[in-house]
Parts: sequence; structure tokens; C-alpha cells
Amino acid sequence: MATPAERAVAGFLDHLVVERGASPHTVSGYRRDLNRYLGFLAERGIDDLSGVAEADVAAFLAALQTPSPEHRALSVPSATRALVAVRSLHAFAAGEGITADSPAAAVHPPRPLRRLPKALSIDQVTALLAAPDVATPEGLRDAALLELLYATGARISEVLDLDVDDVTGVLADANAALRLFGKGRKERIVPVGSYARTALDAWLVRGRPVFAQASVRPSPALLLNTRGQRLSRQSAWQVLHRAGETAGIEAEVSPHTLRHSFATHLLDGGADIRVVQELLGHSSVTTTQIYTLVTAEHLREVFLAAHPRAR
Repeated sequence: MATPAERAVAGFLDHLVVERGASPHTVSGYRRDLNRYLGFLAERGIDDLSGVAEADVAAFLAALQTPSPEHRALSVPSATRALVAVRSLHAFAAGEGITADSPAAAVHPPRPLRRLPKALSIDQVTALLAAPDVATPEGLRDAALLELLYATGARISEVLDLDVDDVTGVLADANAALRLFGKGRKERIVPVGSYARTALDAWLVRGRPVFAQASVRPSPALLLNTRGQRLSRQSAWQVLHRAGETAGIEAEVSPHTLRHSFATHLLDGGADIRVVQELLGHSSVTTTQIYTLVTAEHLREVFLAAHPRAR
């Protein structure tokens, strides 16, 4: 004979099919997660949802993420999915008057692990920047793109939105800075080093005119494709991917990889975090602080590798 908790789960699954029109795949996933939940409750001597407390739901979530002889620990997304099923069940039970309220309402899903930005080493960046064949117009453009991304820490959209007029002052004056417009059109000023200025000058003099003549309607864009129009995001990604392969970098290389590398190398070199925040265009220093975790991990790796009594 079914327990009250089992009958409540069966009613909820019927509700998903009839009232919500859930797909068989969705219902199957809910059934799997809720059967596991029923088994957990049974082990705690609970066979009625009215006897479930918030601590029981929290304990179930913790058990999902703890390996045991019966199952391996669930990932954060899988544990979150199971909790969503449990919260939906209890919300249904409360709405149907089966229970007075939902003990799962205040139980929050686990936080995903913070993924640290992946930064290239200085040697890898050097190899990446040297990858384009600057004997060709396309190589000159690619070199200008790569140098500008690493020199400024700019987002790919910020660089692709630049027009020729935006950089003429930078090329004419080594002390001049570049204006970038970030999210919400927020303006910031960033310096541009000599390597990037040299690459930009070579592109504008020897490369861009070749691409510009391919279009009957001249574009003001700084970086052009072979048809004489503004370089797209997809094409820019391909430039970085191609350069990464040429440089022999096994890790994925994206525009954000260079942005992360820019910030990490500045902090490794002793730059103040507030300065890096301003250069990246972060509205809060909290966002920038994730890079301090990267450098701290790097210091730890160096320490473990170099100190004779580190282990």
C-alpha cells in the first residue's frame, strides 16, 4: 500500500502531465529525483510530507553532494535540478492543502564553484602575438587586433567598434590614450603601449588600404574584413583561434583570454587593483578581485615548485 508521501508524489506527477503539459522527458526526470527523495525520507522514518521539516530538505541536498557506496556525489547542476523537483513537490502539496506550508521554500540551491579566469603565461602571449604573418595584409590586421586586445584589456566588442579616427591621436602622440566605450556606453581611457601602436601603424599604412579598396562604400572601421567592411565578432574569434593554433597553445584562446591575461599580468607585476579595475571598466572592484585569486594560485604553484621544504 502506498504511503501518503508516495501518493503525493504520484499526484504531483499527474499534475505535471495534465495541468502543465510537461514532456515525458521532464516527467521522467522529476520522477527519478523524487523517488530518490522518497527513499531518503524513508530512511529517516518519514512517510508523510507533513512530517518533513526544512532540516530534512537541507539534509537531502547535502546527501546528494556527498559520495556514498550507493551513489557518487552529484554535480552542482544535478543537485540543483533535484532540489527544484523537491521544492516543486512541496509547493504543490501546500497548494493542494496536503501540507500547511512548504518546508523546502527556504532551502537554496548550492552555489556553483567559481571558475577562475584562464590566463596565458607571458611566454604564451608573446608566441600568440608573433603568430600572424605580417608580410600579408591579413596578417597585419590580425597582429593589430591581437596587440590591441592585450595592450588595453578591452572587450572584443570595444575593439571592433573602433573607427580609424579613434586611434589617430594615439598614433601621433605616445602619451595619448584610447577612449573605449564599454557596457552601457560607459567611457574609459586606457593607455596604448608602443608594440600596439607599431602594429596599428603598420596595419593602417600597409594593410588596411588593400582591404578598403574591395568595397565601393568605404567603412570608417579600424579593422576590416577582406570585403572592406567592419570585422565581425565571429571573424575576430577565428583570428584568435588561428593564432592560438599557430603558436602551439593547447588551451582555448578567446578574446576574453587576452583580457584575463592583461589583468593577471598587471597584478603579477605589482599594479594596484583599483588601477586594474579602471582599465578593465569594472563598475565594482569586487569583480576585479577574482584576478587576485588567480595570482594567489600562481604564487602557490611557484612556491610549491621552488621551495625545498614546501611539501
